[in-house]
Amino acid sequence: MGLALWVWIIIGVVVAGFFVAAGVVYRLVEVRRAGTPVLLRSLPADADEGWRHGSVQYGDDNLTYYRLSSLRPGPTVSMSRRRIEIVGRRRPVGTELEIMDDDFGIVELAIGRSGRGGRYELGMSPAVSTAFQSWIEARAPQRSRRRRPAA
Repeated sequence: MGLALWVWIIIGVVVAGFFVAAGVVYRLVEVRRAGTPVLLRSLPADADEGWRHGSVQYGDDNLTYYRLSSLRPGPTVSMSRRRIEIVGRRRPVGTELEIMDDDFGIVELAIGRSGRGGRYELGMSPAVSTAFQSWIEARAPQRSRRRRPAA
């Protein structure tokens, strides 16, 4: 291989590294600016494993979670507001207290009937927990949806 080829390879690696770094910085800034900080983990999980820092954004119909350290351009998890069921609450225990304040609450969620859409836990401060609960309770009941006439 010639010297020119090596120079182009090095330039390509530097440019790619620049774009990856710019993407990470953009995501960090955008997620922190527009969201509410939470910790999330998928269930089942071992006692204190699987927690990921990120933020949630509340929409009219969806809750979107953006993992803080992800390179993915969109949300990491999206949950339909109508399908979220709160199935449990608890306080952090053991090594969870190393990543959460002792006043945090952990909410267990099931998505859809019997958790067929997934099960998650959200770790939140008291203020964020209150906002989340209010958002869930403010959803329109299923029976209030307007039905379309049969064709």
